[in-house]
Amino acid sequence: MPLPDDAPWVWLPADHRMLGSHHHAMPYLVLGDKYARAVRVGAKAQPVVFPLVQAAQMPALLARVDGVMLTGSPSNVHPSHFGEEVADPSLPLDAERDQLTLALIRACVAQGVPLLGICRGFQEINVAMGGSLHQGVQHIPGHFDHREPSDVPPDQQYAPAHDIQIAAGSNLATWAGDSTVRVNSLHGQGIKRLAAGLRPLAHAPDGLVEAFEVEGARTFTLAVQWHPEWRCWENPFYAAIFQAFGQACVQRAQERAA
Repeated sequence: MPLPDDAPWVWLPADHRMLGSHHHAMPYLVLGDKYARAVRVGAKAQPVVFPLVQAAQMPALLARVDGVMLTGSPSNVHPSHFGEEVADPSLPLDAERDQLTLALIRACVAQGVPLLGICRGFQEINVAMGGSLHQGVQHIPGHFDHREPSDVPPDQQYAPAHDIQIAAGSNLATWAGDSTVRVNSLHGQGIKRLAAGLRPLAHAPDGLVEAFEVEGARTFTLAVQWHPEWRCWENPFYAAIFQAFGQACVQRAQERAA
């Protein structure tokens, strides 16, 4: 579907990965199609990527966009950012992404830039604001294994997996149309300590925080642990999240043009 010429721009940071066979692996910058497509179709905004951004460039680039969406990723936030050693060296990390996104998050909150965090992005926001993570939720007594099955097709991996209980009176509850809704679950890390200044909006049955917002934020600032980008146009709840994010981005675009 074509976008209008004045459609807002949403910055999606890329992952840094080594791709290829063992003897011919090369570094790539990667952005999942499902995230870019959800921004375009669900938020009606133009996804943009700025490869190899240096810290000094971030303020100028942030001034050119109307929103930021932090995607999920196979990689984990490095535990050094919340004062821990790596518990499982076999799990992938992405130090270059961490370097960009943790600073970008704080800048978005300070400057009132619409911000949506999904899965890793959800965890990045918590860490950037001073919180910590469980490195493997499945190893914590009393918690579920929130990881997806690895031996089934994507349709099954992204199928609803468990309920979440949503805070009454929140925008998230309005978008869901109920206080309880079923969501997918594809993550190993999860929130251990929620950062000060973040308000929990939803919990899994085992008590794990599944969504939060920044208290007192000047604009849309939401993070969710599940994956609403997955065919968001087929799920009214997921679609409503992206519509609200897109509306906030339109408002920022109008303010920048004024």
